[in-house]
Amino acid sequence: MMQLNGKTALVTGSGSGIGRAIACRFASEGASVIVTDVQEAGIEVARAIGGLFLQADLSSRDETRELGRRALQEAGKIDILVNNAGLQYISPVDAFPDPEWVRLLQIMLTAPFQLTKAVIPGMKERGWGRIVNLASIHGLVASPYKSAYIAAKHGLVGLTKTTALEVGAYGITVNAVCPGYVNTPLVQNQVQDQARTLNLSESAVIEEVMLGPIAIKRLVEPEEVARIALFLVSEGAQSITGSTLTIDGGWTAR
Repeated sequence: MMQLNGKTALVTGSGSGIGRAIACRFASEGASVIVTDVQEAGIEVARAIGGLFLQADLSSRDETRELGRRALQEAGKIDILVNNAGLQYISPVDAFPDPEWVRLLQIMLTAPFQLTKAVIPGMKERGWGRIVNLASIHGLVASPYKSAYIAAKHGLVGLTKTTALEVGAYGITVNAVCPGYVNTPLVQNQVQDQARTLNLSESAVIEEVMLGPIAIKRLVEPEEVARIALFLVSEGAQSITGSTLTIDGGWTAR
């Protein structure tokens, strides 16, 4: 029997990468999935899995708030929320543009807060809910030139823990998944940026920056993250909450 029959999941940033893998995995286990992305690529994902596509730009507080309202209106309920949408901007702190700081914090910290706030009342009423936040290994450790991303992801870990403590008595779990570098367009697009900022070749960025700190010398695949997300929303994980699950190839073992 499929694990998520009768459940409705909202997965942000699910037009590609990790979000797409999670949306497809959840759908394969019987969930009705709301695919949301700023890009129209999410239309094809939704069509492929028999889901619903809602386009939204999470850099806008108003659009994020409207996404929560529309998702609840269209689906009637949200049982599972996956806050996955993210982006990167690489720059030294003293040259980091204020608008980029605000944009990254909105998409990766404020938007998860807004959507969490929107879905919790219904979860409480039904006595069941799952919230999974994609927080990155950079929610636990830091790297140079990523101040906004790392601040947002550290904040998301804090939001995860706080929310977990508040809603545990209602049958709701809240956890963060912290992958290392994942083989996604977001990471692939970073290679050129980091090569320029660090004055390294692109191959050196991959070997020294991305794979250097880890024991397993390869990028994480999106499907690996999707399988962890599926476990966290399953009944087998009903006593796991407020946790950060690392998929980092040994990065934090040092």
